[in-house]
Amino acid sequence: MTQSFSRPDSSVKPPFMTVDPIHWRAPGLLVADSCWPAGVQAAMSTRLDGVSRPPFESWNLGDHVGDAPQAVTANRVLLGQRLGARPVFLRQVHGVDVVELGRDSPEGMEADACWTDQPGLACTVMVADCLPLLLCAADASSVAAVHAGWRGLLGLEGRGVLEALCEAWPAARTRAQRVGLTVWLGPCIGPQAFEVGPEVAHAFTAADPGAAPAFSPLPGRSDGKCLADLPALARMRLHQLGIELITGHDGSADWCTVANASRFFSHRRDAASLGSTGRMAASIWLD
Repeated sequence: MTQSFSRPDSSVKPPFMTVDPIHWRAPGLLVADSCWPAGVQAAMSTRLDGVSRPPFESWNLGDHVGDAPQAVTANRVLLGQRLGARPVFLRQVHGVDVVELGRDSPEGMEADACWTDQPGLACTVMVADCLPLLLCAADASSVAAVHAGWRGLLGLEGRGVLEALCEAWPAARTRAQRVGLTVWLGPCIGPQAFEVGPEVAHAFTAADPGAAPAFSPLPGRSDGKCLADLPALARMRLHQLGIELITGHDGSADWCTVANASRFFSHRRDAASLGSTGRMAASIWLD
């Protein structure tokens, strides 16, 4: 029997996100608002206004989390319709590989960052606590998207996914080019909720002693665990690369995927109790 899907009523929207600069582009879709040059658009989906059933309600875009394949397909079609561009979904592995997207690029290429200079093709990364970064070249000739958990951000010997992107993306290979980039940091697990082990803090501070302020000890804990500020760590890496025009996630609770259950999927919040959770997508494209 073929299961049919219908979207929930979108006439009643949740409270408007209080942080600036995010606002609704369409039901369930937030504008990734930044100082983008003309001809560049960006957006991020929420968990709202799709067709998936619990625990993936309702706009799950991940095809690897146990959701009904028909629902994921319908949700991905809906995303493309609302973007007005073709989103290309990667198979993300918390690594540092980067791919260029072209007209014939297939779905499911293994990478955690991508870039394109092709209009109508949306660089897209999926998240459910990790940090999405959307980037644009100074002359608006190309765009890029990055999926950054702490492993991908840290990388190996100072070379994480951001450094790998700058090596691969022609618009970001020199420091002079990177000064002109625009970067938006999307919703992710916030510093109020991101508990990590002491080995994570040590790895970051060993690579860069200046990263220490991004880690806060948890009082009364004997295991050395602390809270990590993932957006702050990303900003530090971006600054080291010479990138200064950075907007979006500022560490406040409104941006936290864990704290806003009605708006965002969160693997850390939901997987233990529900068995799994959905994925949102952040996309950037050239008109």
